Amino acid sequence: MGGIEPSDVEDTTETIVAELKALGSEENRAGQARFGINTGRAFGVSVAALRPLAKHHKNDHRLAVALWKTGWHEARILAALIDDPAKVTPQQMDRWAAAFDSWDLCDQACMKLFVRTPHATNKIRQWADDDREFVRRAAFALLASCAFKGRKVPDTELLPLLPLIERHATDPRNFVKKAVNWALRQVGKRSMTLHGPAVKLAEKLSLSDDKAARWVGRDAIKELTDPKQLARLQRNRDEGR
Repeated sequence: MGGIEPSDVEDTTETIVAELKALGSEENRAGQARFGINTGRAFGVSVAALRPLAKHHKNDHRLAVALWKTGWHEARILAALIDDPAKVTPQQMDRWAAAFDSWDLCDQACMKLFVRTPHATNKIRQWADDDREFVRRAAFALLASCAFKGRKVPDTELLPLLPLIERHATDPRNFVKKAVNWALRQVGKRSMTLHGPAVKLAEKLSLSDDKAARWVGRDAIKELTDPKQLARLQRNRDEGR
């Protein structure tokens, strides 16, 4: 699917937004709010309900850009699901990250789109040092995504990013702290090569005088030292994966 013609983008965008509005409900919006999602511009549509639309408009960059510009929460998530990573520029990534106002939008963009671009590791470094809450979260959500599914990103590129986790583990903001922890756990579960350094960092953080860093470290240690995780990593190494 190469995408719709430019002249049809506006009409298609309006049609999709109308569909999203029809799919939404106040009950779902209330549920989103309970999970800490910003519902100021949300219809109340689940990601599962977006998937058929995403499948139909896969890799349509022009439509993704138009949907993002509507400002609607679900339209922006759909934009992240359908955009063509080959056409996503670093500048677009910065614009979208600056507009993140909810953890789910941030995470979907990182997990489904940004991780598939060649700019991922550069943006991790850049965004980690950005003090805006959801931009910093994006750095670590993207790092977690690279460790989990970014198989084109080798261990040798992920290992030098561990100091970013140590540096920002003291950020007490809940959405940042949880993303830092997520990144540490995913890096440590990636391979035996990364497991040791990740556990070492988790142990160091667990002894920190800083409350947020202690939580990040202690929570990560639980998962990284789980016998099932260790067995899986050993099995992957034995199988050459």
